[in-house]
Amino acid sequence: MSAADLTRDQSVHASISPPAWYELVATFCIATATIGFAPILHLASPALGIVVEVLVGIAIVVSVPSYAPAIAIFVLFFQNLFVSILSPLVPLPSDLDFIKGYNFLVCSVMWLATFGLYVLGRRNQSAEVNQIMRWGVITLAVVSVYFAIGFIQDGQPAAVYLRNIVLPLFLFQLSLLTAATYEVRITPFLVALAVVLICCGYVEFAFRDFWLAITNGYTFWGFDELKATHSGVWEAQMRATGNVPVDLKDRFSFDFLNTPLLEGFGLSKMLRIHGPNMHPISFAYGLGFLTLFLFSVGRPLLALAALPLLVFCSVKGALITVIFVIAAWIGTRLIGAVATLLLGFVGMIAFAILAIRLGLQIGDYHVIGLMGGLDGFVQRPYGRGLGIGGNLSDSYFSIDWSAAQAAGTIDGAVESAIGVLLYQMGVAAFVLLAFYFAMALKAWRLYASSGYSTQGLAGFGVMVVLLNGLFQEEALFAPLALGLMLSLTGLVIGNHVRMQAVASEKAEREPLTHYQAVT
Repeated sequence: MSAADLTRDQSVHASISPPAWYELVATFCIATATIGFAPILHLASPALGIVVEVLVGIAIVVSVPSYAPAIAIFVLFFQNLFVSILSPLVPLPSDLDFIKGYNFLVCSVMWLATFGLYVLGRRNQSAEVNQIMRWGVITLAVVSVYFAIGFIQDGQPAAVYLRNIVLPLFLFQLSLLTAATYEVRITPFLVALAVVLICCGYVEFAFRDFWLAITNGYTFWGFDELKATHSGVWEAQMRATGNVPVDLKDRFSFDFLNTPLLEGFGLSKMLRIHGPNMHPISFAYGLGFLTLFLFSVGRPLLALAALPLLVFCSVKGALITVIFVIAAWIGTRLIGAVATLLLGFVGMIAFAILAIRLGLQIGDYHVIGLMGGLDGFVQRPYGRGLGIGGNLSDSYFSIDWSAAQAAGTIDGAVESAIGVLLYQMGVAAFVLLAFYFAMALKAWRLYASSGYSTQGLAGFGVMVVLLNGLFQEEALFAPLALGLMLSLTGLVIGNHVRMQAVASEKAEREPLTHYQAVT
């Protein structure tokens, strides 16, 4: 990643050089081909689809390695759009679920190929990168142990939680190793991606029926309705909320920010925006990330255009992330990075305490789920294994929410990523959380010394998403939440390492050149 890319401050060149345009078009074309044909290949033959996607992932890393982080981000945003468009051809809900997993397959293969080249010494790295990679491997090993424990007890939810936990780590290591080795021009891609997503969001908001028609949304969501009915999700939601949806738009209708605290302000129900990834919470985090990134690279008007969509997604965690990061940027300008970080910690702790107290008073499901995770951690501090407890467990559908609200806790852990991690992994969860936090601090230290806003976004953004993990499963388990922030963190750290190496080589050559000139 060039110094004029992620590590520049607010000044941005208005034009993009022809090579950058070529890279931008090539990246979008390769990314679209990578994931756009996956549903068709799968419908022809699942084995063919898997083999082709594996080969494509390897080919990207071997032939155009600097494109890999951008392609990973693209497939996470747009996989479900292609699945939805082709959903009339899908015979069963199980096939739809399998096809939706090709984005994870492609990202995992690109990570594995990149990691394999690193291990084989094809991509020699600095001691700093090697140390980060060692801690990352240890973290993955710890998660794998708890996956094995959970898989023995209940394989399917254990596999899903493994995917949710390791994908952000994969994205981080893929970005770190790529940026430390090659010049990655991510800014033009993310700006163009933001334009596409903003257009999709406003079309969905203003012309909902048209959007559902061109994306075959009714068919796509029809499969989701079948699965929710058979699994008991709908029954559990109706018992918990008392709302009985009649049609698809009823399912999309939510109270603003989905909280009873705003009922007295006369805010009526609104239709959430789901975006091309067909998930409002993930789309909101993606929009929040891109909004902040656009501010950091000097595109404020485009960032402001994305903010209304973020509100229409009605996701508290994404809005909190945007507010906290902007406050951190302002604080750094006023009182410096160190004081801002300390005050930021105090503010986040105070926010967490206030949210827990209010949540217990109003019977908020996320806080109750967190309390269940903490109780489970105290009862069994060494954990139970991935998939045991959480929103994917069978016990989730039998929760008596009225009793849970009265007690202020539940037997298990739901609706809270950190609560679920503590319940499933016990003290080992702190290994995972500590790794995230350490990488965030590293990015913030870079920001403190350089003042580059993108580095500050990477550092403080990860911290705020971890805070949101107390009250939201998607904060840590949705790739467009923590995954995007860690991908950016890997890019800024890797770029810093590469630029240091370039500067060091230049410094070593200059004395020799001067000596030769004199003699």
